[in-house]
Amino acid sequence: MNIKHIFIAFVAAAFCQMAPAQTVVEDFKPSSVNQPGKMFPQVNSEGRVRVSIPAPNAQKVQLDIGGVKYDLKKDDKGVWTGESAPQVEGFHYYQLNVDGASVPDPGSLYFYGASRWGSAIEIPAPDQDFYAQKDVPHGLVSQKMYFSKVTNSWRRCFVYTPAEYDKNPSKRYPVLYLQHGSGEDETGWPTQGKANLILDNLIAAKKAVPMIIVMDNGYATKANASAPSKSAFPFEEVMINEIIPMIDASFRTLSDREHRAMAGLSMGANQTITITMNNLDKFSYIAGFSGTSNYPRTEAIDVEKFMGGKFKDGAALNKQIKLFWLGLGTVEPAPFPGSVKAFRNMLEKQGVKYTYYESQGTAHEWLTWRRDLNQFAALLFK
Repeated sequence: MNIKHIFIAFVAAAFCQMAPAQTVVEDFKPSSVNQPGKMFPQVNSEGRVRVSIPAPNAQKVQLDIGGVKYDLKKDDKGVWTGESAPQVEGFHYYQLNVDGASVPDPGSLYFYGASRWGSAIEIPAPDQDFYAQKDVPHGLVSQKMYFSKVTNSWRRCFVYTPAEYDKNPSKRYPVLYLQHGSGEDETGWPTQGKANLILDNLIAAKKAVPMIIVMDNGYATKANASAPSKSAFPFEEVMINEIIPMIDASFRTLSDREHRAMAGLSMGANQTITITMNNLDKFSYIAGFSGTSNYPRTEAIDVEKFMGGKFKDGAALNKQIKLFWLGLGTVEPAPFPGSVKAFRNMLEKQGVKYTYYESQGTAHEWLTWRRDLNQFAALLFK
């Protein structure tokens, strides 16, 4: 082959390997979680996020979403605009980077996630109807303040009571304790998670039993400790010795273990399984969303050593636990799939009955956990 042919072949090969230019579909609409009257951020039918911010003196502005940064372009009025690649459907935290400083988008509502108050975007999902606000009876989400002797501090939880709660003053209700994940707080489930709307819709459709839901802050600092702990144990003391007695005293609960459930996502799943397995005299329904008590490890579990051997006797656990439930998104990143798989293998080896659900096409984010709650709540207390 002569030089000319080599050159032609090289150009042809390079041309074939070049990715075609991507055409952005221009059907952007303001996000459903924008501040009132704000046109940006926007989302199009591809799931791209478009942002726009005036910063005439800035030298470089970027959109940071999902750990990927996208450069924005400035127009002659000093307004920077640009969009991301298509995002997975669901709820995503993001921020803007202006000359190296990460800031919230002034156009979006702010949510507590990723250990900060900041911006988020909702990529519409085809099944969003189950968490939509509909013309059905709506329950009440109230704020409950309490002083914790364990932490020597004031704490707060949000409590959902079903729409019928005040209309039936003699009726008592089962309780689901529902926990958030790492970097989030007690505002997560009633805000990002839309827990109240999910239950309103399930109860109205007679798919779920009317229940009380308690959403507390999973971070707890012992009175003599210097920093909050991600461990389940300080929070376990708060949950068992303070939250449950307070809720039973303040609300019309069915206060036996047969009518008490606990569920959590990610870090909250770790806490849930640890707390419930340490206190099976108080819980009979258990669920881990995108996490287990072996989080974040992925290696095989030594059942003799794991949680003090609490999973050794599968037959005994099956008599005590009415429902053991696990959920996971199909596109979640490591270590979550490996961790959940190792935990499932252990359960199966020990003969522990459990229910497993996969949220199709979702990652480690709120759409996965909304779907989890929708599936789990429909099975509770029946």
